[in-house]
Amino acid sequence: MTIFNVFTLMGGIAMFLYGMDLMGKALEQTAGSKLQGILSTMTSSPIRGLLLGMAVTAVIQSSGATTVMAVGFVNSGLMELHQAISVIMGANVGTTVTGWLLSLSGLEGDSFLTQMMNPTAWSPILGFIGIWMYMIGKDRKRGVGKILLGFSILMAGMNTMSHAMSPLADEPWFMDLFLSFKNPVLGVIAGAVLTAVLQSSSASVGILQALTSTGAVTYSAAVPIIMGQNIGTTVTALISSAGANKNAKRTAFVHLYFNLIGTIIFLCGFYGLNALIGFSFFADTANTFGIAIVHTVFNVVTTAILLPFNRVLEKLAILTVPDSPADQKQENTLLDDRLLTTPSVAVGRAMLTGSDMAEICRTALLQAMSTTRVWNDAIADEVLRKEDAVDHYEDVLGTYLVKLSAKHLSVDDNRTVNTLLHTIGDFERVSDHAVNLIKTAEEIRDKSIKFSDEALGDLSVLEAAVQDIVNRTVDAFQKGDTYAAKKIEPLEQVVDGLVREVKSRHIARLQAGACTIEYGFVLDDLLTNYERIADHCSNIAVAMIEVAADKFDTHEYLNTVKHGDDVKFERRYEKYRGRYTFPPEAYSESSAEAPDSK
Repeated sequence: MTIFNVFTLMGGIAMFLYGMDLMGKALEQTAGSKLQGILSTMTSSPIRGLLLGMAVTAVIQSSGATTVMAVGFVNSGLMELHQAISVIMGANVGTTVTGWLLSLSGLEGDSFLTQMMNPTAWSPILGFIGIWMYMIGKDRKRGVGKILLGFSILMAGMNTMSHAMSPLADEPWFMDLFLSFKNPVLGVIAGAVLTAVLQSSSASVGILQALTSTGAVTYSAAVPIIMGQNIGTTVTALISSAGANKNAKRTAFVHLYFNLIGTIIFLCGFYGLNALIGFSFFADTANTFGIAIVHTVFNVVTTAILLPFNRVLEKLAILTVPDSPADQKQENTLLDDRLLTTPSVAVGRAMLTGSDMAEICRTALLQAMSTTRVWNDAIADEVLRKEDAVDHYEDVLGTYLVKLSAKHLSVDDNRTVNTLLHTIGDFERVSDHAVNLIKTAEEIRDKSIKFSDEALGDLSVLEAAVQDIVNRTVDAFQKGDTYAAKKIEPLEQVVDGLVREVKSRHIARLQAGACTIEYGFVLDDLLTNYERIADHCSNIAVAMIEVAADKFDTHEYLNTVKHGDDVKFERRYEKYRGRYTFPPEAYSESSAEAPDSK
């Protein structure tokens, strides 16, 4: 084997790793919202968690990445430790898909059908189609093109590695090296080190499959190496758990214990049965299919054995990372940076956080509005706490979204990020107005200001409209419903009209001596806050509509709906205006006649 073979081998490994990374990331981007949907089905059921781990790993082609995501979810409080255990087990099974995909390169035969089933025959065609779609396509087509291109590069790298390693079959030292791997301990260590360096069990299995072309890899050497590869892949999760909370650290240790215990059980069973009955294939030369079979059998068998004992693994992890009194107040991280390695998942988590923030704003506002009628110390304190929480949400979410913006996102994910960036500030301002309402309510209490029945009736109509627009806005935001968002602006115009009408009706009552000047001061504060709350709801709705249309000129949209003879807008406005009307009041008539009497 010459130095040029080494250079070729290095290039083949580079192509193989790059192709795997490109294909995995492109699959994840293309799956996008589907992947988020899969993750939203998390449940305490071990079987569903197992299937979840398998599905996600099959999509992103990396059990290490799935495990890191599980660590991030536990750290964020999105997943319990016992749920993460079954997901990790599923990830180990899901990673075997890559081995089967690569094993197709070992197909041999003279028939056209057999040759066409070998990926080395048709992967160049996929690469050509892929680069064409990537260069001239848009959005989803570009994503599909990257998947095809990644697979083509992956197979080209696999083929290059196999050819570069072929001369090793004539090297005595190389044959002796693999003979030493028949020792289970050395084989396990070699597989663990290789995978820890590559940070991917799928990649190390692929390299082992490429090594089968030398003829030096026997099943007696391959089995312990594959066992070690599963142990080596746990390093990624262990590293990622640094700085996380204790449950997240336990998740990483569960991954380690699962593979360690599984390796011990499998090796004892394998070598025990071989000693009793003697496997006929034990000393045979392994091929790509054989490697895929051993990898799959190991993961399926160990998962089947250990799945019923997931609670035992949980207790073992808790013993390794025990609780302490200082951990009683430990809080979950709202958004975990570990999820950024899988951007579509991070975007989904950011949207869930944004939805939680919106819900807190809605609850705080409704609670604050209630205190303007009947003061309650507990409710007032709760609103202030929620405003602090919303401020924290805005800071954390804003920082996280900036990090996400630097990632390669699908079109849908990019729109979600932009929507969040354009709306979280308005939600924060709504919570500020809730605090302002608390201050006004406190003034009403301290000064013992009494509202007349007519004033209470007017405010009831206005407050019903404000509650309506807030509820519609939060619901539309949480569901990503742009159709519902288009109903917000007509209602905002109605709120503006109601505010003006409340002011004029108050002036009429003031002139008739039916209202006090003190009430006028607090009324002005209430009306100002209600009007601005509606304005922020309008901003949120318009941002949703504009981002969905890939536009960011809110003024253009507002001018169009307000002054562009928009029939739907006018119809909705009239509908809402008819819904929120004031009862007739005698004071407005007397005030209108007052100037003539002077």
